[in-house]
Amino acid sequence: MDILTKKVKGAEDILPADSYKWQLVEEIMREEAAKSGFKEIRTPVFEHTVLFNRSVGETTDVVQKEMYTFDTKGGESITLRPEGTAGAARAYLEHAIYNDGLPVKVFYQLTCYRYEKAQAGRQREFHQFGMETYGAADPKADAEMICAANGIFDRLGVSDIRLELNSIGCKTCRKDYTNALKEYFTAHKGELCETCLSRLDRNPMRILDCKNESCKNIAKDAPVVLDYICSDCSAHFDKVKTFLDAADVSYTVNPTIVRGLDYYTRTVFEFVTDSIGAQGTVCGGGRYDGLIEELGGQPTPALGFAMGIERLMLVMKAQGIELPEEETCDLYIAALGDEAEKKAFSLACMLRSASLAVETDIVGRGLRAQMKYANKIKAKYSVVIGDDDLKNNKVTIKNMSTHDTVETSLDEDKFLEAMTDLVVGQQEELISGLLGEDAGTFFEALKNLNG
Repeated sequence: MDILTKKVKGAEDILPADSYKWQLVEEIMREEAAKSGFKEIRTPVFEHTVLFNRSVGETTDVVQKEMYTFDTKGGESITLRPEGTAGAARAYLEHAIYNDGLPVKVFYQLTCYRYEKAQAGRQREFHQFGMETYGAADPKADAEMICAANGIFDRLGVSDIRLELNSIGCKTCRKDYTNALKEYFTAHKGELCETCLSRLDRNPMRILDCKNESCKNIAKDAPVVLDYICSDCSAHFDKVKTFLDAADVSYTVNPTIVRGLDYYTRTVFEFVTDSIGAQGTVCGGGRYDGLIEELGGQPTPALGFAMGIERLMLVMKAQGIELPEEETCDLYIAALGDEAEKKAFSLACMLRSASLAVETDIVGRGLRAQMKYANKIKAKYSVVIGDDDLKNNKVTIKNMSTHDTVETSLDEDKFLEAMTDLVVGQQEELISGLLGEDAGTFFEALKNLNG
């Protein structure tokens, strides 16, 4: 079959067989964010190009090479967001969210767009989960942010992942470091790639982030930023580590981390794994105390992180992490004859209103095909309605796993009661299997709460 077109290179379809896994992961992220007081923010998929030029930095690869930028019919330069922080910061200022009281804590789940070489774990359209805090300069805020990211990995059961920390200082103390880097890399000008040569005068720290093997080898012996940070930045970094120690979060100090965007100051961090090869950074973030001021606001401390969901899913797959099975249909209602079909449809609508997952035939299958379909969708129970059942006003509900049966009336209230008892009973059996001897205590506590 010749189809009209296929997906664009660098974009992926998330099919129904996998989408429920994404939903589970995203729900865990939302729950972990809520535990620390973060609330969701949703920003447009495109922004004025100047926002990313100013916030992300004109010397970064993202701005120089990777942004999807176009002119509107009105002549405005618009860019599809390459990351989430700039849009969140713009919304924080534009809507004066700071008037609600500081700190402001937000999280987001969004798609981002960068034109780069498509490969496993690196797509041109990709998904990010991120958290941001505005108005908190205390090192505890840095530690809280890192702990929140760590909590997501713990909750998902991700292992073989390490937290790497660094401090890149503030604008003041970084001047000396920038000069030292410029002097060092100037001595190696003949060995630098073309991109790094262009960075040498404008932002030599970007050279440390270059993926070119020659530049990486040269950068190994470059001056270390921790030797140049001021006493205030050093004290801030020490306190961040102290709070992480108090939270029993393991880390290593990696003085080569600079992150790929210009807005970072002081603390930077990455969660890295070897489970998926070269694209091993699953989460990265840090502090960006100058960003809000750069966008026209008052000086405001800020920090956050972004987590690549595609890479996270790859890590979970590589580590063999199994997510719970997708919830399946509670009841499949098969029908024979016009009147039975009406009754089946009526019961399905009624049960769905009562929050049960119910399916019935909508493509004109025969009885055998209907039951085959019920097995395919892994329906927990099934019922067949025919002319005799309508006359007798009784049907038999069948457990598709055990083949046990229960007879009940076709009256809506009695049918609903029977199905509710069956589904609740099955849930209690599942919980009992998981809790073992503790199941009785659990159900007793639940009854006390309910009444």
